[in-house]
Amino acid sequence: MTKQPGGSSAAESEQPSPVTDEAPVTPDRPETAPDDGSPGPPPAPGAPALALLALGWLAAMLWSTREAIHSAAAGVTAISLSAFALPGVISAALVAGAAFALFGVDLLARRGRERATLRFVAAVATGLLVGLAAAFAVNLTYADNATTNVIAGTTAAAAIIGGAVAGARTAPVVGAVVAAALGTLIFVVAFSRARDPLFDLFGAGETQESLLNAAKWVSRTESLLAGLVAGLLAFGYLTWARRRAARRDPAAPALRWPAYLLAGAGPGLLLLVAEVILRTGGRKLLDLASALSEADAVAQTSLGTSRVDNAIWVLFVGALTAMVAFGRTLGPAPRDEDETEAEPAD
Repeated sequence: MTKQPGGSSAAESEQPSPVTDEAPVTPDRPETAPDDGSPGPPPAPGAPALALLALGWLAAMLWSTREAIHSAAAGVTAISLSAFALPGVISAALVAGAAFALFGVDLLARRGRERATLRFVAAVATGLLVGLAAAFAVNLTYADNATTNVIAGTTAAAAIIGGAVAGARTAPVVGAVVAAALGTLIFVVAFSRARDPLFDLFGAGETQESLLNAAKWVSRTESLLAGLVAGLLAFGYLTWARRRAARRDPAAPALRWPAYLLAGAGPGLLLLVAEVILRTGGRKLLDLASALSEADAVAQTSLGTSRVDNAIWVLFVGALTAMVAFGRTLGPAPRDEDETEAEPAD
């Protein structure tokens, strides 16, 4: 049976076909995009473990500082020991605030709340919680004096600044900085056991000049090794983060060399930030320690210069180590096929 020209089939064939290169409009489901129009950043692996380790290190530094102050005689010795221990407490608070805030913002990201403003506010608020808890512990367990208030205030400020650092969207880089900085701080404390043998190795004698030269070389050795530790830890953490991201999403873009450079330099940058906090918030304690005697004033000046030099060494050596380690993982550049095709034939 043939189809008639005026039938329904002919009418259907005469209707224009829809345009295929235009997406259908769905007005009942409006398109939503993040604040900056980019997908959410990958999470930092091991954030809960980093937070626990950093908080434990901060608690250990606060406890050791308290024991040193309480075991000393009241007065000038306690002030001198407080000024000597405060840089370590500030550095630990910076790392603890960043680590705990990184864990908090990762929880927000897992729940789908990945807005840049919300992430930063949550990171600062988490750092504030860590700072308030540390300050409360200091005021509760330390003796009630002027040095206690300085330690509590600078510790809280350092934790808040560390939390603000964790508000960055590159969570794996922040995690690498936290892991490398924590490993560097632990290494510096462990290295103190090797200082006496190194003094003898570098020719420390009975003269003041030989002692100063030996101390200079011991400090440089410590800074160089700390920078190597920072760079290797940063590279190892980012390599771990890259492999985890590739397993979850093979199409995810890999981190490029600026991420490794920043992660390797991060511990040194945190040490410089800790020095700025110490010289602003802890100025009163440093002035009290310097006013005890002329020798104490010289010692405080020398320690401040040594801390800055150490931070700069860790910054550059850590960045260079991470970059070299990353460069060794890169293969040879692929040969351009267009160049081979453009070669003239004989």
